[in-house]
Amino acid sequence: MTDVLEWLKVESLDLEAQGVAHNAEGKVVFIEGALPGEEVQAQVGRRKNNWEQAVMSAMRRESAQRVRPACPHFGLHAGSCGGCKMQHLHPAAQVAVKQRVLEDNLWHLGKVKPERVARPIEGPAYGYRYRARLSVRYVPKKGQVLVGFHERKSRYIADMQVCPVLPPKVSAMLMPLRDLVASMDERDRLPQIELAVGEANGSLVTALVLRHLQPLGAADLQRLRDFAQAHDVQWWLQPKGPDTVHLLDPGGPELAYSLPEFGVLMPFKPTDFTQVNHHINTVLVGRALRLLDVQPQERVIDWFCGLGNFTLPLATQAREVLGIEGSEALVQRSRENAQRNGLSHKAQFVARNLFEMTPELLAADGVADRWLVDPPREGAFALVKALADLVQNPELAPGWTPPQRIVYVSCSPSTLARDAGLLVHLAGYRCTLAGAVNMFPHTAHVESIAVFER
Repeated sequence: MTDVLEWLKVESLDLEAQGVAHNAEGKVVFIEGALPGEEVQAQVGRRKNNWEQAVMSAMRRESAQRVRPACPHFGLHAGSCGGCKMQHLHPAAQVAVKQRVLEDNLWHLGKVKPERVARPIEGPAYGYRYRARLSVRYVPKKGQVLVGFHERKSRYIADMQVCPVLPPKVSAMLMPLRDLVASMDERDRLPQIELAVGEANGSLVTALVLRHLQPLGAADLQRLRDFAQAHDVQWWLQPKGPDTVHLLDPGGPELAYSLPEFGVLMPFKPTDFTQVNHHINTVLVGRALRLLDVQPQERVIDWFCGLGNFTLPLATQAREVLGIEGSEALVQRSRENAQRNGLSHKAQFVARNLFEMTPELLAADGVADRWLVDPPREGAFALVKALADLVQNPELAPGWTPPQRIVYVSCSPSTLARDAGLLVHLAGYRCTLAGAVNMFPHTAHVESIAVFER
């Protein structure tokens, strides 16, 4: 049993941003708030046979990478905001940790070692979060409304007054939003405000989606209009599911984001899935397409294509691009985006359940010279397994050939590692490159990009 007076030397950082040490008995101790290289004492809160979980209680040697958090709500104590986990670690060191997590996952889970480690993609450490889901709660005992992220390891909402990872305009709006909701008749039936920042006519547009469990009366609607005018925002209302989202007052500027390197403009709705970090997304799309190295005569398939984030830029380079997504409604939106960008003649879209892919379905999509794969957190196991099956059993689809190059954009290092293992050990590919993408600074979320070649 760990003695709270024992000094522990922190050896590394895990994916949850906890320091990892070993006590005198050799047991692993995960320590919240501790950084590699530090010597700390820790108060143990949970004990298992092989490990303990603790919170740092004292420190006698500090890491050179420790920095003062920019957010006053960041911390380890009860009531601290749980939106960020790494603000006490220098941003450059955060990226290094994520790169190590990626490499460790590839090797330990997939037995894959990339031939080359790419320079990480990184950008602004603050003000980057153009999408966010803010919880709302009216607290009668306190006579106030809370708007923000949840407290660390809690279902309660943090008492946030500012948030440096949000755009400055939105951070400054948190307290006015609390006052607005507190003034509304339906204040106890408004559980959520979703944020989406887009572009329109060269300027940024801030959209706020208000989830309301009861119809809003005329007085509440007017309060929203007054707030929109005072703070230059769009209000969207969501009475039920995401499909019910609509503008409070139609006619406002349309949300979009641009990919200027390819001359592409991507309209979206505030509840659509788009990348949280528009700056990083712009860099990521450019790097992915350069790594894919598409030639004008080639055909490309973009798996899990979404609204066409990669498909439409690819269509500016390839002979033909097929975008495949699971939702027919989303596919229709992608077609509209292709039409608006004048790319309908080169970008085609189809809907298919990619988690139930088979060798027969894969072959039916035809031969493609290159693939772009950008799956959700679950990864692309069914797709990659179908590819491996066709490689190992070519008689299943005479004349079909696998792509020569695959660029895989991942939001989960563990599922990327699993899929990479199939590609390398069963489908005959080499992992020629892999690197981290710091889409979410100060969080433990690891995005990455990897290249596979035959």
